[in-house]
Amino acid sequence: MDIDKIQMTLLEQVADLHTVPEGAYNIRANGQMAGRNTTANIDIITKEDKSGIDIKVKPGTKKESIHIPVVLSQSGLKETVYNDFYIGEGADVTIIAGCGIHNSGDKESAHSGIHRFFVEKNARVRYVEKHYGQGDGNGERVMNPTTEINLSEGAYLEMETVQIKGIDSTKRVTKGKVSDNATLIIHEKIMTHGKQYAETDFTVDMDGEDSSVNLISRSVAKGNSTQVFRSRINGNNRCVGHSECDAIIMEDGHVSAIPELTANDIDANLIHEAAIGKIAGDQLIKLMTLGLTEKEAEEQIVSGFLK
Repeated sequence: MDIDKIQMTLLEQVADLHTVPEGAYNIRANGQMAGRNTTANIDIITKEDKSGIDIKVKPGTKKESIHIPVVLSQSGLKETVYNDFYIGEGADVTIIAGCGIHNSGDKESAHSGIHRFFVEKNARVRYVEKHYGQGDGNGERVMNPTTEINLSEGAYLEMETVQIKGIDSTKRVTKGKVSDNATLIIHEKIMTHGKQYAETDFTVDMDGEDSSVNLISRSVAKGNSTQVFRSRINGNNRCVGHSECDAIIMEDGHVSAIPELTANDIDANLIHEAAIGKIAGDQLIKLMTLGLTEKEAEEQIVSGFLK
């Protein structure tokens, strides 16, 4: 891989990579391909009409992984990347994505990733996406991921998204269409501080009979940061949909939770839960009696909440 020391640090943060990964991978650094590998069952093809790649997984592929992290270390670089995933019938794969930005300059650095998933009948996908920012410059670090999910009959996709440090502004848009007996699970973890802004926007159409959706968000807003969580679940058939937003506010943080449930079928079963508040005093006292300072106790509680 053509990667420098700073970029390698970013890869460790967003993809847990300390060396060249096994299996299929495509690593992007400062707008260019820095390394790629394909396997007998997984092909990665550069798009010809726009920046990005097509990832094609053959039907029946089992227990293989795909790493597609992006790192930016050039201040002022802005890019939009389009990645399409075609997961063949009956496949079972893990996809590790994520983006890291190091900005030590005074210009804004930004990455927008548009990912589309086409998951065929009875295929299973675990998708992990981490966002991380660092650098001592004044330039902002901006990430705006968009994910479009299309699940065929019996398909399953579990998505884990994590952003806990260094991103000044983000708007995360996720759209899903879920067919008969298909399942979509999304776990989101976000922490903001300073004057950072994070917006999450989920929209899921439960079109299939006996489809299921579970959206879970955990977030912590510190300093003067602002978070907005929106979720829309449309039950268009006999289905079960659940949305949950739990947030901790610290200092002068701001959090808004805006749920929307629409039942278009008499057998649509839809639930939303939301809780926003500060750390409970009795939790702090209990940890402080064990010898922790108030700050250390807060850190322990936040770490456990986002674990």
